[in-house]
Amino acid sequence: MHEEIGSYLENMKTSPARLTDEALLAEVKRLAQCERETTATLIAHLVEVEARELFHAEGCSSMFKYCSEVLHFSEHATYLRLRAARAARRHPRILDELASGALNLSSIEILEPHLTSENYGELLGASRHKSKREVEKLVRSRFPQEDVPTVVRKLPEKVMALEAAAADASVGPTAAPVQPACTSEGKPTLIAAPPVRRPSVIAPLATERYKVQFTASEALHDKLRRAQDLLRHRIPDGDVAQVFELAVTLLVEKLEKQKFAATDRPRAAREGLNSPRAGGRTIPAEVKRAVWKRDGSQCTFIGKSGRRCTETGFLEFHHVDAFGHGGKAMIENIALRCRSHNQYESRIEFGMHQEDRGQIEFRLYEEERARTKAAGVNRTPGG
Repeated sequence: MHEEIGSYLENMKTSPARLTDEALLAEVKRLAQCERETTATLIAHLVEVEARELFHAEGCSSMFKYCSEVLHFSEHATYLRLRAARAARRHPRILDELASGALNLSSIEILEPHLTSENYGELLGASRHKSKREVEKLVRSRFPQEDVPTVVRKLPEKVMALEAAAADASVGPTAAPVQPACTSEGKPTLIAAPPVRRPSVIAPLATERYKVQFTASEALHDKLRRAQDLLRHRIPDGDVAQVFELAVTLLVEKLEKQKFAATDRPRAAREGLNSPRAGGRTIPAEVKRAVWKRDGSQCTFIGKSGRRCTETGFLEFHHVDAFGHGGKAMIENIALRCRSHNQYESRIEFGMHQEDRGQIEFRLYEEERARTKAAGVNRTPGG
């Protein structure tokens, strides 16, 4: 830092390097207090932003997306701040404790699931100025978890352990092994050792290479073994990565076909897209395919700042001109929206919540079904 001074340090009124030891420590303490107060103020503002659902207008499907993609917080920082914001909405005293430094975001994360209107005062008071480990111990003392099963079992021989590890090396974690044990009466029995649950991991190892790790059930383990056997002619060594890639590829193709009518050989439309069929509630398969390809399988909502929503999950087909106002199921009138933005635009359009809109659309669908039934045409809900 002393060799190359950045522009930020150059613009500071007083460089830290010029301060005496006492002045430097005093300034650090002052800045730390300012940071705590700023964090508490930010949390209070996040509470209001979420209450007004202003993240929708910024092109985000959720507060998490808004904090991480617009405010550029890390995912962990976003998680902690949103947990604190939702706790502070129910218990505003948290903001005072956070601003004073009596509580920190990690402590609030631990306490939040257990806070009620009856106990929050006691829990917040007992947690003041405690470390994360101390707060965890406090919570466990008041909300104990069930004891783990008592197990008395013979540990496998070292050679047996090595052989078992070699046998399962191509499969990864499996169900907990069944081990011999003794009951309180001294009779032998077989019980399963408590499984060690590890969080699922998807992490990059290098360019275009990822580590994928999760705990599999016994049923999944058996299916994987069966798939390896069935694929020996294509994957002789039973490589798990290749097996899973093939399985997920087939699953994605199936899901895209179900949701977006994706296919390499589409049938010719029996009616034109400007026909009366396009005026129904059901969205034709050819319209779904065209909209899905055009919108790139991503929400197309554009915020006031010109930012497009990045959500690719919970996608729904949205009528630009609302169906309830006569909008037709035609390519130019259908767009992909995430569920959050679809409901957001519905509230703007109809001035009501999604539940009320759903009742209206169901009534319109029932009316349409009655008309088409009278005409001898069978339809199913869609879109």
